[in-house]
Amino acid sequence: MSDRRRVVHPAGDGYPDAGSLAKVPRVAVVGGGIAGLSAATALAERGIQVVVIEREDYLGGRVGGWSTTLDDGSPVTMSRGFHAFFRQYYNLRNLLERTDPGLKRLHAVDDYPLIDHTGRIDGFKGLPSTPPLNAFAFVKRSPTFEFKDLTALNGLAALPLMTVSVPATFTELDDVPAAEFLRRINFPEAARHLAFGVFSRSFFADPEKMSAAELAMMFHIYFLGSSEGLVFDVPTGPYPQTLWNPLAEYLTGLGVEIRTGTSVEKIERGFRVDGENFDSVVLATDVGGLRNIVAGSPGLGIDEWRTRVASMENTPPFLVHRVWLDKPVNADRPAFIGTGGMDPIDNISVLELFEDEAAEWASRTGGSVVELHAYAATDSEDETREQLMARMHEIYPETAAAKVVASRSEWRDDCPMFGLGHFATRPTVRTPEPGLVLAGDGIRIDLPVALMERAATTGLLAANTLLAGWAVQGHDIHTVPVRGRFKLFDAIARLTAKL
Repeated sequence: MSDRRRVVHPAGDGYPDAGSLAKVPRVAVVGGGIAGLSAATALAERGIQVVVIEREDYLGGRVGGWSTTLDDGSPVTMSRGFHAFFRQYYNLRNLLERTDPGLKRLHAVDDYPLIDHTGRIDGFKGLPSTPPLNAFAFVKRSPTFEFKDLTALNGLAALPLMTVSVPATFTELDDVPAAEFLRRINFPEAARHLAFGVFSRSFFADPEKMSAAELAMMFHIYFLGSSEGLVFDVPTGPYPQTLWNPLAEYLTGLGVEIRTGTSVEKIERGFRVDGENFDSVVLATDVGGLRNIVAGSPGLGIDEWRTRVASMENTPPFLVHRVWLDKPVNADRPAFIGTGGMDPIDNISVLELFEDEAAEWASRTGGSVVELHAYAATDSEDETREQLMARMHEIYPETAAAKVVASRSEWRDDCPMFGLGHFATRPTVRTPEPGLVLAGDGIRIDLPVALMERAATTGLLAANTLLAGWAVQGHDIHTVPVRGRFKLFDAIARLTAKL
């Protein structure tokens, strides 16, 4: 939290905890991912009785992990792939600090190189953190984005990048494809992979089908509106051992009951969850789970809201393919790279460079653990896997001579789609059903947050909404600035709007 312009959204006042109430409420939190764990923590810390119900056998949702055994007999932890814990993720990081003060179980990745199909490499190491100095410094040293490209930009068309706010940016740009927006502002063709690689592809979506408003919001959160920079941290070990098992112990100590491997099929009026009575419910599932529960609960909500939930979409499939190799990658390889114009591969991670379990395996065997990602895949799983391996051999030629000791793949299609015009119809945290709230990275929240931080923040807001209903004090929410940092651009935007 080094940005002096970060915003604190104060929690409402009230009783210090539920012990002041005539009856302590009992809440079901359906979903044990980041959103559900955030909500459960915020409620339990105010003395609410909480039951977390998770469909999978593990916590963490899309940032969870599970045990598997390799062909060489090594027990390892598999997951759905690398996630970057950016410094702007204030509410997520606050959640993790419950069990890790100082966040010692996270460590920084020094750089985030981006390589395109011509071999040009851009990076973010050593850039000034404060906008707009970060942008000027990046352009000055970039082999892809030259200074003349800045002067060629359509300044008026690019104003939304500097005047971001919610919901105004979505009113203006949510119907515009992200790729089309970059064409409008004359963003250089050679450098578009930078925008897509860092921002748009992070949503697992085709830039031609993703909202330009979400792209503008990403520019604001990570680059133009925040002084936290594009440096990020990663857990020092697998997600369960490093993040979620300690948090589960913390929650259990607060009296939270955690049920994994348990599905919720329906919620009856009066908040009877699969036959069990609760006072309130937090639905913190993925999009498919939310749709299924609402469809199976005909008495829940009103027709217009139910239609909104039913219309939610997921992104195209993505593939995470992890290989354990019998030979190491070259010593100068970075922990993580993003790629552009090299379909279908979007990034490569070398796990032993940041994860202790992979480092132990690599040290013991002399090999490497490499993870390949393909977002918004257009071919079959098998075809995409073959293409990823070919790209790995092309980008890291030394891997072509390595034998694959073991491999694991995750082919999924359960990430929320931020498509054209979706913002206006996306369900919000508050629902028409008093006592029922939603949370998750697919839920609308009118604050500048995205991805894992959107999940953590909606979970916190869901808890605060319920606490306010019981007149119990909530928890402060932290975000990057809620508007663009530069008043000059706001003035220009107002002037041009009058012309």
